[in-house]
Amino acid sequence: MGVTRIIAGDAGSLPLAVPSAGTRPTSERVRESLFGALESADLVQGAAVLDLYAGSGALGLEAVSRGAASADLVERAPRAASVIERNVRAVSRSLPGRRLTVHRAAADTFLRAGGSSFDLVFVDPPYDMTDAEVSATLELLAPRLSAAGLIVIERSTRSGAPDLPTGLVVDRAKKYGDTTLWWVRPVDAGTPAQPSSESQSA
Repeated sequence: MGVTRIIAGDAGSLPLAVPSAGTRPTSERVRESLFGALESADLVQGAAVLDLYAGSGALGLEAVSRGAASADLVERAPRAASVIERNVRAVSRSLPGRRLTVHRAAADTFLRAGGSSFDLVFVDPPYDMTDAEVSATLELLAPRLSAAGLIVIERSTRSGAPDLPTGLVVDRAKKYGDTTLWWVRPVDAGTPAQPSSESQSA
């Protein structure tokens, strides 16, 4: 089992366990850049966060460490879900009062069940998921996004832009070598007509 860490915030430097196989954790370098941009846009503080295909839970737990109000972490792989639960217990000791919930379920199953809306959603599906499968998940996710919410999709750069359902649009994209992060918003959330695109070497 590998180890990463929470980078900053109230639980900064806290070690997090990483599943030994079957997941692809977002690198600390990418997480640091992503959360710097999210905080600059005031999208973390007080947010209700959803982490789909959560793996180790590092993205959702990083958000809570930096001031998000809650995080729902969704992972269907039993070993990975057990690792997330272990990480949640560790983080909860540093962040009393924050709501952290682990859901042992497939992303689509969780979304179909309905429930509350989310302000910030991380979608980091396996790279071998097809574009059609990712698009189907996004269609289920769209009704669960708050009016000014944001989805951050992590995909292989080779996959190109995600195929979005009606009502969602790309706000910006940033490339980190083989990985690209796509910021996706509701159409009526003031999204620029022309999304910005940035590149950063790995």
